[in-house]
Amino acid sequence: MRDTAEIAGPGLGPTVVHCALLPCRLEAVRVSAQGRALLDGVDLTLAGRGITVVMGPNGAGKSLLLRVMHGLVQPDSGTVRWGDAAPDEAIRRRQALVFQKPVLLRRTVAANIDFVQRARGRRDPGRREALLAHMGLAEHAQRPARLLSGGEQQRLALARALALDPEVLLLDEPTASLDPASVQLIEESVRGANAGGVKIVFVTHDVGQARRLADDVVFLHRGRIAEHGPADAFLSDPQSEAARAYLAGRLVI
Repeated sequence: MRDTAEIAGPGLGPTVVHCALLPCRLEAVRVSAQGRALLDGVDLTLAGRGITVVMGPNGAGKSLLLRVMHGLVQPDSGTVRWGDAAPDEAIRRRQALVFQKPVLLRRTVAANIDFVQRARGRRDPGRREALLAHMGLAEHAQRPARLLSGGEQQRLALARALALDPEVLLLDEPTASLDPASVQLIEESVRGANAGGVKIVFVTHDVGQARRLADDVVFLHRGRIAEHGPADAFLSDPQSEAARAYLAGRLVI
């Protein structure tokens, strides 16, 4: 039984009053491939209900960190816990993960949302219509999802994730290379979901986006956490040389 109280919230879905999945704790997490450490002794605790932004140069391990947190990749050593539990199937059903490249079904836009609702044992056309309207996709409801533009596809992927009523929403660079209108809609939707109590973990390379969204920032470098702290402090006065170089737009190796 879920240890979560919910009340119907406006717009994007339920307001999560209590989330037993928090805190999320990673202890000494290591993942390697071909003898190289991709995540190297990661210790991280996410306790707050705000928006955590994960940043770092290419190859730092940001996407892999999300997959480990979600239980899609098992660490070679170390532990991952959401509340008191490892990220098994039951935990994953209380979360949603949006990839950088949308993975959509060969169905209509509306049917993509209907499918995930049925998988959770529900049918709520009103909720589907509200989500599509919010994402600017209402007029495309009966269009094949894979014929949408890149920005529209990513908006649909987020709408489908929100249709799951997640307690935790993990997003892997969801606005990379998108048009400004799509970026704005996605950011507004993320803020709205967080205002309803959904914990957000958001990977981005965009420093401006981090300034707009982040409550706290995790900065990864070479598979390790170089810094983790409040967004204002990190963005104005980073403590590590790698983070200072990154925020200044210099190459980070």
